Amino acid sequence: MRQRFYRRIGVGQKAGPAFGVALVAAALSACNDGSAAPNRALFVRTELVQPLDRQRTATLTGEVQARFRADLSFRVSGRVVARFADVGAHVEAGEVLARLDPAEQQADVNAATAAEVAAEAQLRVASATFERQKTLIAEGFTTRVAFDNAQEGLRNAEASLEAAKAQLGTAKDALSYTELRAGASGVITARSLEAGQVVQAAQPVFTLAQDGDRDAVFDVYESIFFGEYDANHVSLALLSDPSVTATGYVREVSPAIDAKSATVRIKIAIQNPPATMTLGSAVAGTANRQPGAQISVPWTALMALGPKPAVWIVGPQTKTVSLRPVTIEGYEAGAVIVKQGLEPGERVVVDGGKLLSPGQLVTFDESPS
Repeated sequence: MRQRFYRRIGVGQKAGPAFGVALVAAALSACNDGSAAPNRALFVRTELVQPLDRQRTATLTGEVQARFRADLSFRVSGRVVARFADVGAHVEAGEVLARLDPAEQQADVNAATAAEVAAEAQLRVASATFERQKTLIAEGFTTRVAFDNAQEGLRNAEASLEAAKAQLGTAKDALSYTELRAGASGVITARSLEAGQVVQAAQPVFTLAQDGDRDAVFDVYESIFFGEYDANHVSLALLSDPSVTATGYVREVSPAIDAKSATVRIKIAIQNPPATMTLGSAVAGTANRQPGAQISVPWTALMALGPKPAVWIVGPQTKTVSLRPVTIEGYEAGAVIVKQGLEPGERVVVDGGKLLSPGQLVTFDESPS
């Protein structure tokens, strides 16, 4: 059979092994020539990048607080005998909030009063002695030394009386400090004393939120600062009654991040707050972002190029894809806001990107959407 096969192709028997090698080489070269089938294109879903002119908002929940608050405390130590204000009470400037037992301070006042009376008596005696010595020295019936001693005694008596008066004033002040009075009109927001309790001087016992300016306080995550929001106009509304509204502006931004909540405290100054927007009310604050063009793609288009986010770009002529890194500005429900990396008119893969590789030929719906 082998001789018949060789004879059919016109080759001698000795050329058999070399010819088999030639057949294998011919078969391999046929697989590599241009007549081989091209790489099959994958079908993907794409979208054209289009900028959108829109205005985004951010809404957060905060609390209405007084702009000025003060911790009130007694200036002397003692036992509380009466308390006249409670949390939530509105007080007027000068109103008595609590009173200490004044027995000790009253005793000091009595002692200082007695010392003043004694000093006045000493002054009268020293004054009479000086006037007598003054008359005698004019007539030559006393010595200069006696006159000088009388004059010195008068000055000491005058100084003693001034000291007694100052001591009496201090004692009366201490007696007045046994009554704790409101320094301004406002609302009591905290209390930490009861009748019978012994308090120390400068120990805070009341917190007074003063009447007047109000702030809406929000604790926000620092990511909100990545966007350019209008800080001069913030819309406020009561959560309990959205019809009660007001406007404000950013008055203060905390320079530090809270270690426990990882948030930054922002205070919004409320302009002409309604009467129903009381202290402690929960409010919703809405800030508008500066209007401008934004590029948004579905979240399914987001891929990764190493540690960086990226999207697949379809070449307009070659219909092949390439992975391009992008900069993300923010995330929305079902969409990603791209800050850099995409240009209007480019076509991105929004579905099927997990099966692609750089240079892959793709096919897609040619419609503009």
